[in-house]
Amino acid sequence: MKIIKRNGAEAIFDMEKIIVAVTKANESVVPSARLTPVQIKRIAEDVQSAALNMNRSLSVEEIQDMVEDQIMNLRAFDVARRYITYRYSRALVRKSNTTDKPIMSLIECNNEEVKQENSNKNPTVNSVQRDYMAGEVSKDITRRILLPSDIVEAHDAGLIHFHDADYFAQHMHNCDLVNLEDMLQNGTVISGTMIEKPHSFSTACNIATQIISQVASCQYGGQSISLTHLAPFVDVSRHKLRRLVREELSSLEGITEEKINEIAEIRLHEEINRGIQMIQYQVVTLMTTNGQAPFVTVFMYLGEAKNEREKQDLALIIEETLKQRYKGVKNEKGVWVTPAFPKLIYVLEEDNIHEDSKYYYLTKLAAKCTAKRMVPDYISEKIMLRNKIDKNGEGHCYTCMGCRSFLTPYIDEDGKPKYYGRFNQGVVTVNLVDIGLSAEGDMEKFWQVFDERMELCHRALQCRHERLSGTLSDAAPILWQHGALLRLGKGESIDKYLHGGYSTLSLGYAGLWECVYSLNGKKLTEPEGEELGLAIMKKLNEYTAKWKAEENIDYSLYGTPLESTTYKFAKCLQKRFGKIKNVTDRNYITNSYHVHVTEEIDAFDKLALEAKFQALSPGGAISYVEVPNMQNNLDAVLAVMRFIYDNIMYAELNTKSDFCQCCGYDGEIEIRADEDGKLIWECPNCGNRDQSKMNVARRTCGYIGTQFWNQGRTQEIKERVLHL
Repeated sequence: MKIIKRNGAEAIFDMEKIIVAVTKANESVVPSARLTPVQIKRIAEDVQSAALNMNRSLSVEEIQDMVEDQIMNLRAFDVARRYITYRYSRALVRKSNTTDKPIMSLIECNNEEVKQENSNKNPTVNSVQRDYMAGEVSKDITRRILLPSDIVEAHDAGLIHFHDADYFAQHMHNCDLVNLEDMLQNGTVISGTMIEKPHSFSTACNIATQIISQVASCQYGGQSISLTHLAPFVDVSRHKLRRLVREELSSLEGITEEKINEIAEIRLHEEINRGIQMIQYQVVTLMTTNGQAPFVTVFMYLGEAKNEREKQDLALIIEETLKQRYKGVKNEKGVWVTPAFPKLIYVLEEDNIHEDSKYYYLTKLAAKCTAKRMVPDYISEKIMLRNKIDKNGEGHCYTCMGCRSFLTPYIDEDGKPKYYGRFNQGVVTVNLVDIGLSAEGDMEKFWQVFDERMELCHRALQCRHERLSGTLSDAAPILWQHGALLRLGKGESIDKYLHGGYSTLSLGYAGLWECVYSLNGKKLTEPEGEELGLAIMKKLNEYTAKWKAEENIDYSLYGTPLESTTYKFAKCLQKRFGKIKNVTDRNYITNSYHVHVTEEIDAFDKLALEAKFQALSPGGAISYVEVPNMQNNLDAVLAVMRFIYDNIMYAELNTKSDFCQCCGYDGEIEIRADEDGKLIWECPNCGNRDQSKMNVARRTCGYIGTQFWNQGRTQEIKERVLHL
């Protein structure tokens, strides 16, 4: 059995250390109040037994809490007081320096929690370690100076999660929609260098990758770009190539304009191939200042094109993007594998959803790509136009920021809808399961605790807003001065764009499934469970609407994509409430409104049910269905896609895409438990357990992860059932 030390490193559980610690406390009290050696040993044995029953690595603090409980159970109060006093004195010593040990442990690559914190960051790489080191200092400043103590305590106790505390000390925001159109058409500045409007498609692609890298280094969340903004440069290259071909062949007789255009189109397709390849490989290989590839989403929406010529050129770009993603990228062994980024989103619309639609060939190609590489994900134009209504009563279809964070509809000063150039200020997530369990089955108490937690979340979100207030454009020129988001002057404040709906603040939520079950013993898939779940969602929306009306800030409800936090919340719940069947008996809780991963339900019923909850999560949501290898059953993939178009705004299909570097096995790498009960990845063909010698890609929570996960998320992945 393993434990997690205070510096994050993993160690073997040693019962003898408990015996020594309790014995020292025991010897410091009068003989009449002492425990016997047999009782002390029994305490250690009972703690060991309880720890084993948790089926995960406990922290030192959790072990010590168990020891306290066992001493108190024996009514040895004097011994308990001495033991608690010793813990407190040691805690005071540790508070004098809160960063040295965690930093040293991550430098030496033995910090298990950091290793598994982000499934797309490799903690052995110097740049990642440097980012984590800065993060430790930032978190320390945030906890001691910047945040109220009750918010810090609520975060530590798992009542809420204050996201990205490692970036909070700086004036940085969460995620955004990059205004690539403005930057390409009107020029931009990168690292003090003027970048003018490109004169070819390939140059536009090159500039786009530079912009992506710069933006990723100036904020901590996901960013999205649209291929539509690259489409005009296809025609720029077309005319350029026609001119060049005409010049090359001017000395030849009988060369028609038709032949010139034909040759130019061949060269144009070659340039599109090179440009898209540049974007894919640059995004995969770029390393930003936070030690990972840019978290970027590429949006593919024919309906954004301004005219038919641009739509046809956009279709060429989309086709090439899908073909190259289907192919994948080569790993260090030269084998084609699935990359994590860029994430792709394909819009299902009237022009591509039906078999007789003009661009249906793109939809078939998208299905083929999804079956092999897990992307693209799908937005239904039909449902989104119904869900995203602006103040003029018009619906809009647009991309999310990163994996699932959606902006609210916005009309600018000229009366036009605006999405690109906008951003999210930050996220605070409420643990709904804790509210449910705190109510002890009493609905009146539930709503009372609910109100208290909402007020706590509100104040935490206000801290995020206030931290950005007063930020000057000089903090991130690429964002605020040179067009990625805005074109402000030097020294100008961004404050105006923190209000009035231009940007959003996200109230996240997690564990709706377990929350409902804790209150009435029903699942969201049962009528009573669904009714209560929808009532909770509506109440959450009432709060965001109330705060928005009072403060002129767009608070929005966000279905949190828990990654490492799913494990943290589960551990906190087990500590506060113990193990409760179907509520806290796993090392993870369910993301947002999702149906539990173990629930037997078919793909269409799952999407139909979750569509009701997704509509009540305007600040961000995505649904998925878990499927087997579908490469030989594309008709089924297309059937799911058509169902998405008719029923739900945003969804994806999850499959597996793995490779063992030891034996060349390209099937599913499996999850098994080792002798200590720890979940590990193993090749079923050769038994390889070395994570550095395998490529595993799994959908983490809206995006693909390739750097492995903590024990909670790994258990969740292991327990997923197929929906098709």
